[in-house]
Order: sequence, then C-alpha cells, then structure tokens
Amino acid sequence: MKRYIVTLTEQEREELSQLISKGKGAARKLLHARILLKADSRVGWIDQHIAEALEVSVSTIERVRERFVEEGLGAALDRQAPKREYKRKLNGEQEAHLIALVCSPPQQDRGRWTLKLLAQKMVELEYVDRVAPETIRQTLKKMNLSPG
Repeated sequence: MKRYIVTLTEQEREELSQLISKGKGAARKLLHARILLKADSRVGWIDQHIAEALEVSVSTIERVRERFVEEGLGAALDRQAPKREYKRKLNGEQEAHLIALVCSPPQQDRGRWTLKLLAQKMVELEYVDRVAPETIRQTLKKMNLSPG
C-alpha cells in the first residue's frame, strides 16, 4: 500500500502540463512533473509502470510522492537543499593564533612553515587538541595567506 497518495488539483495539473509542453527547464524538474502527472490518483498508474515508462527507479517516484504530499508542488519539482551542516574546525581565536604563527619566523632549522609544521605547532602550543594539515590549508586559503 502506498503511503503517499498524490491528488492533483485542476490548477496543479494544468501547471504541470504547461511546464512539460513548453519543454524548457531543468530535466530533473520536467521529469518530476511527469512523475506527478502519472502518479495522480485520478490517472491510476502504479509506481512500477511509471518507473518503466520514464526510465527511473521506483524509489525516485516514492521520494517525489513524499515531497509532494509533505511539502507541496514547488518542493516536489525543485532540488532539495542539502540538510548537512558543517561545523567550523577552528574558531576565531584559534584562527587568530594560526595567523600569528604563520606571520612569525619558522623554526630555526626550517626556511619556511609547512602545513604539517603549523598543525604540529598548534597542538604543541595547546591552541587545539588536534588539527589536520588540510584544515590549516583551508583556513589559510580562506584568508588569502600562505605558510611560505
């Protein structure tokens, strides 16, 4: 039994038909419009037949149905924004210490700072518990600085 039943209004059906007939727009949007028209409860297509006709997986059809029922027509047609949030690895104070370190002269036996040396020195000075050289690189790149 389907959990999400698509029932389009006449206005929604007309809007989707016009979108498809124009043929202009993102391929994904047009595909989702076709899925919704075929998945409409008045048309009566089952997901397996829609999948074969439109050459998509059944799970794609289920996701489009779910987004339409829960969030509306616009959400079902448009791309979904990423839900993942990225936490900053270094806070402002730690970035300030990094900048001060980059601007200071390197260790005596070195001609310049390397990313690995900067990461080790940040840990040694107890500004951070641990940090990867890649984090150092990204932070310096963001600030238009280089270790050299």
